[in-house]
Amino acid sequence: MDHSTPDNRLNSLEIFASLDPNEREALAADFDTVALKRGDVLIRQGGAADALFVVVSGRFAVTVDGRRSPLAEIGPGQPIGEIAFLAGGTRTATVTAMRDSLVLRLDRGDFDALSTSRPSIWKTLTITLAKRLADETALRPSPPDPRPRTIAIIRAGASAIPSDFAARLARVFGAHAATRLVSSAEMARHFLVDTAEATRALNALEHDADFVLFVADAEPTPWSEKVIRQADMVLAIGLSSDQPAPNALERLAVSYVPTEARRLVLIHPRRGPVSGTSRWLAGREIAMHHHIALDGDRDLERLFRFVNGTALGLVACGGGAFCTAHTGVYQALIEAGLEFDIMGGTSGGSAFTAAFALGTAPERIDDVVRDIFVTHGAMRRYTLPLYSIVDHTHYDRQLYRHFGGIDIEDLWIPYFAISTDLSSYDLYRHRTGELWSAVRASGSVPGLLPPFYTSDGRMLVDGCLLDNVPIKAMREIKSGPNVVVNFRPPDLERFDVDYSTLPSRGELAWSALTAWKGRSARSAPPIHTVLLRSLMANRLDYRRHMTADDLMLCPPFPADMGVLDWHRHGELRATSYAWCREELVRLIGEGHPCLTTALAAATGLPPRGNRD
Repeated sequence: MDHSTPDNRLNSLEIFASLDPNEREALAADFDTVALKRGDVLIRQGGAADALFVVVSGRFAVTVDGRRSPLAEIGPGQPIGEIAFLAGGTRTATVTAMRDSLVLRLDRGDFDALSTSRPSIWKTLTITLAKRLADETALRPSPPDPRPRTIAIIRAGASAIPSDFAARLARVFGAHAATRLVSSAEMARHFLVDTAEATRALNALEHDADFVLFVADAEPTPWSEKVIRQADMVLAIGLSSDQPAPNALERLAVSYVPTEARRLVLIHPRRGPVSGTSRWLAGREIAMHHHIALDGDRDLERLFRFVNGTALGLVACGGGAFCTAHTGVYQALIEAGLEFDIMGGTSGGSAFTAAFALGTAPERIDDVVRDIFVTHGAMRRYTLPLYSIVDHTHYDRQLYRHFGGIDIEDLWIPYFAISTDLSSYDLYRHRTGELWSAVRASGSVPGLLPPFYTSDGRMLVDGCLLDNVPIKAMREIKSGPNVVVNFRPPDLERFDVDYSTLPSRGELAWSALTAWKGRSARSAPPIHTVLLRSLMANRLDYRRHMTADDLMLCPPFPADMGVLDWHRHGELRATSYAWCREELVRLIGEGHPCLTTALAAATGLPPRGNRD
């Protein structure tokens, strides 16, 4: 413990503002300086409130039992535990150091002795506290900022980080926010030992920058360990062609930094087909991986948006042949200047976002739809209804021709698909593995197609059963704005069908043999239409996962179009494109926040400063 005299930080604290200078000086003399390392618990929920703390440098997370995410974060100049301390209660939350930090500590005994000799201190502090509690029902520190402030850059696998990579990354970050790049050479004088001076120096960097990028040494040195403990996020940088086995730096990061704050960045000399990413993901638990081509800054810009919490997502719903509207909507969006950083969908939406993530042009996608569903009739070849109505082998061949041989993790644009797992009665999120099987599983309409079975024994069917508009799944991956394409349930149509005329098995068989056109169920929707309409009627409460920054687009459909009318793909694409163009003009004119943020990010203007 460092017993050096605290500085004048008490002067700037609201809770001590009513004390006269002599009282503040007397109080400050009883504070001790305490150094904590990342992960150290300062106070624990349910413990005695026997000390008051003031943060000198660093950052702390406030958590309560039974809730994983922090309630708040506490930074420099803020008090910790003052209410329970002054009221004489117990701790109502746990406070943990998020990085190496320094605090001032005032023990109960010292405070009681001082307030006995100077009663005015106790009276002034209790009056101040009462006023604060009158202003708000509970004292709430500022909510946690989802953006990391400090980022440690370490090497991954056997790779050495390219010499200019950190500088390029800092330049891209610096175009949007105040950014500081720090290496061991710059801070060497602070790190002869792991001292409070070093902690102060590193924490002070955050005062003048939105992002501080720390470059670790190539091996686990005292500097490397210090900056990993200091980091809100760790970026592990590897050359995609190198040996992928995790190194000692990565293992050190695992011991200090939670999974959700660790990312893998794979570097490629230039844009082109990617393969072998699964080698790098094996043996690593990370929040996400990113592919970066060094022949431009496009991918570095995308990485910045993910880190900054402004990555733009595209969420696509299911809906049979209505999903061809996604192509027209997407074409209008990209022509308006939007660039999507991640895409995902359910059922038919998963197929179209897969095509978008592959970089397929809208015109080509229209040709693919015609090839699969019209020319080859993927949904029109029926079989004996033991496992399904449609012959899945024919359907699978058509999907594989266009989506086969590609792994999700090798895509330049991050992608996910949603299925329903009947083995666990839960959502299944496809974020790695074969792209074609993710599309196939996500669109496995029960009864129409057999379930898709995975190698580990999962029975996967259409994601529409549990979540047809997977905005929640997108939120689990990243923060920031999203464009959500949703189809209104087809609930306005009525069916003029006399139930008593539905034919028996014998009548259906006779009808099939003789092509009899008399009393039949021709006027009633066939089973596949009923199945698809049933799936589209299901809607998870997606609205509670949307924010003001999200944009919902609901393109209209021709009144006489059905969910299996794939032959009308060109018509629906054209009408959706025209509708979306007009809708975007209106929304941009109104200043919709999703479009404002996305277009600013795509153009790089204006620079985004995020300091509070």
